[in-house]
Amino acid sequence: MTADLIQTDSVSGSLPLWLLPETSVEGWLAARPPAVTQWVRANQFVGERHRVLVIPGADGRPEGALVGLGNLNSLEALNLWHAAPLAERLPAGRWRVETALPARAATQFVLGWLTGAYRYSRYRALPGAGHATLEAPHGADVAYARAAASATARARDLVNTPANDLGPAELAAAAAELAKEHGGTIEVLLGDALAAGYPMIHAVGRASARAPRLIDLSWGDPRAKRVTLIGKGVCFDSGGLDLKPAAGMLLMKKDMGGAACVLALADLLMRMNAPIRLRVLIPAVENSVDGTAYRPGDVLRSRKGLTVEIGNTDAEGRLVLADALAEADTGGADLLIDLATLTGAARTALGPELPAAYSNDDALLEELRRHAEAEHDPLWPMPLWYGYDEDLASKIADVNNVASHAFAGSIIGALFLRRFVTASPRWIHVDVYAWNAKERPGRPVGAEAQCVRALYRLIRARCG
Repeated sequence: MTADLIQTDSVSGSLPLWLLPETSVEGWLAARPPAVTQWVRANQFVGERHRVLVIPGADGRPEGALVGLGNLNSLEALNLWHAAPLAERLPAGRWRVETALPARAATQFVLGWLTGAYRYSRYRALPGAGHATLEAPHGADVAYARAAASATARARDLVNTPANDLGPAELAAAAAELAKEHGGTIEVLLGDALAAGYPMIHAVGRASARAPRLIDLSWGDPRAKRVTLIGKGVCFDSGGLDLKPAAGMLLMKKDMGGAACVLALADLLMRMNAPIRLRVLIPAVENSVDGTAYRPGDVLRSRKGLTVEIGNTDAEGRLVLADALAEADTGGADLLIDLATLTGAARTALGPELPAAYSNDDALLEELRRHAEAEHDPLWPMPLWYGYDEDLASKIADVNNVASHAFAGSIIGALFLRRFVTASPRWIHVDVYAWNAKERPGRPVGAEAQCVRALYRLIRARCG
């Protein structure tokens, strides 16, 4: 992601972009020369969403371009995905938006332009053709758009990196780099040092040749409102002794997607100088198999003191999150948020594009939903249905890490985590997928940063 894709000055010679919903095409054509009208009709441009038509001049060079907005009823509703194809589909050069945009839509347009230019190129050289650049439309919040696009790219890069190059040590290094970039501090508790204070993080990660870690990043004014973010950092999940089938492991490099999204959110908050005291906790582990692996039927004592019977070693994410949540719960956070690729059940219920969100504060959850809708960064509120809490019962421990049935798996996971949040009145858990399952403009198949912008807006609204 390069900031030079957006220019904040205006120069002569830039090329015009006309943004046209389907209902506006004929009116636009009525004011054009016959040659332009003939060209548009010959190319059968009718304003379809994501359709881009370059208009040539007499010398064959681009003279402008039309961008289809589909059935958009109002420019107020324009979002980043309308602009996502443009940086790559337009010819290299400098472009300006001729259509007057409301300030919010202008910001979304810049964000989409930048987000759509993302490509993951660590392991292969991609064609070196230049991108089109954009003169920022009037009223756009360019600083926010750049920061949000940069944060999205950071999360995508982390999730796209295969596990052989991104283990717990590399995830800690990425957090340390972020802390250094923004003047934060970081502490990392490593390996056997976790056994006494964070026994479930240690138990999950100890079977890997790559030692588990608890990453603890702090930034901001200690006197400001405190926001604590927790991200599941399972850098690869084999399922442990309850081994996943081969097909189930193919995407398990993304099981640290919660940590990646949390680091992206932290990046955005710090880059925008949010007036908060920020803490980020990431339990970074690899759930592997060797002679020291934890077993089904084991009973682990958590940081909170609750004992947990292991019904399934493939439900490891909630274990490492529970120890981190217990630590955060004692810290007096004004807002406590965790993100995790926690359950396949959430995908079964809501699909890959709609993360499931839970909270112990219904008003807070509804506020988050509104921000998610406004930011085109979707999620869906789900109930902490306490009637299912008894399904986590164990005959020999305080709680089991799974239910004895396959129903309501995402709710069950959230209810397990809730047991480790007893002092924090404002807690949000988001069960993300962190992956694009299909190719669309601005959203290539691969990693995705989910709920970052929505949570940023919530934090700024609640904490300044």
